[in-house]
Amino acid sequence: MIDAQALMRVRKAVESNIGERVKLKANRGRKKSFIKEGVIHEVYPSIFTVRVNIDDRFVQTLSFTYFDILTSNVEVVICKNNERI
Repeated sequence: MIDAQALMRVRKAVESNIGERVKLKANRGRKKSFIKEGVIHEVYPSIFTVRVNIDDRFVQTLSFTYFDILTSNVEVVICKNNERI
């Protein structure tokens, strides 16, 4: 069972790293996963967004919930010190 305190700890950890470069590994269902590198852009009460450069002209904004991190559907690693949230 995941409690509200655990969600708040994850939110604070993400919030303290706004603007930092991160590596994401996201599981999106049956054998569908991706690894991307981007920057934590914004933090909201239920979600956070990561901006990913596709190429020189295109930027993609991905959104994830804090619950995704707690359930290990998304792994977030801070690039500067290889710290996992």
